[in-house]
Amino acid sequence: MKQINKYEGLYGDRDAKPDAGYIFSELLGTRSWKFDWNIEPHIHPSIYQLFFFEEGKLTFFEADSQRELQTPCMLLIPPMALHGFRYETVAGGRILTLSDVMLDTLFPESALLAPMLTTIRCFADFSGPYTAEDILALIKEVDKELFGDLPEKKTMLRICLQKLFLAVYRLWQDQQSTGTLSDHHSLGYFRRFQQRIREEGLRYTIAQFAEELGITTVHLNRICREVIGKSAGQLVQDHILEEAKKYLTYTSYTVSEIAYLLNFEYPNYFARFFRKHAGVSPKEFRTKKTGH
Repeated sequence: MKQINKYEGLYGDRDAKPDAGYIFSELLGTRSWKFDWNIEPHIHPSIYQLFFFEEGKLTFFEADSQRELQTPCMLLIPPMALHGFRYETVAGGRILTLSDVMLDTLFPESALLAPMLTTIRCFADFSGPYTAEDILALIKEVDKELFGDLPEKKTMLRICLQKLFLAVYRLWQDQQSTGTLSDHHSLGYFRRFQQRIREEGLRYTIAQFAEELGITTVHLNRICREVIGKSAGQLVQDHILEEAKKYLTYTSYTVSEIAYLLNFEYPNYFARFFRKHAGVSPKEFRTKKTGH
């Protein structure tokens, strides 16, 4: 395989072009069986997906690792996060898919979800504020409005989505050791910074990111440390490292080609960067993950 599989819409549909209001919900088995219960690692540039697994046994593939998931569990997958599944048994569950714009507009005056949306989140402990049954009931409420035709459908669907994602947020917060960040302006800056990192990567300096956001580099670094405990530069490095691992594991691009794709001036700069942050050379990492 030369390139990472990329789908604008649902897995397997290369023609889909979801709009800003895109939302789709389905049972896990509706389409998974068509792919023999084997979903190859892939990315979606502009959509979030919430997977709720009620039963079954499955292996979850990430950028550079894989793990067995015990059901019930839930996965929240942000745009550009590589993911794939291999179901050992026929699994039961639901998948909710919506555009990044749609999720952003659920809370127009607040970016409180921003810290939770930085990476893939896995929820397997439902002993906190919500049980697995509570979350499943909220997803079913979304389905009822999405597929129904009652008055004020758009408003009620928005309310159902808000309830669902606030519940997921509370689950996430319950698992965190740090408190919430109360400054919603800071969260808004952080959210936009995350989006621009995905779009620009190394093409921008931290100063350029800050200028585009209308704040200073000092302010941007302070926001990042408050939200996630890392500097702005570290977040860019994390993104580049994650992208590099995707390419090394799931494509046949050469190390030089990957360096070019990630906007390194020279391949040896990329090799030094990777060894510094991953502890091994790109070639050693690929050999360990793929065997060649």
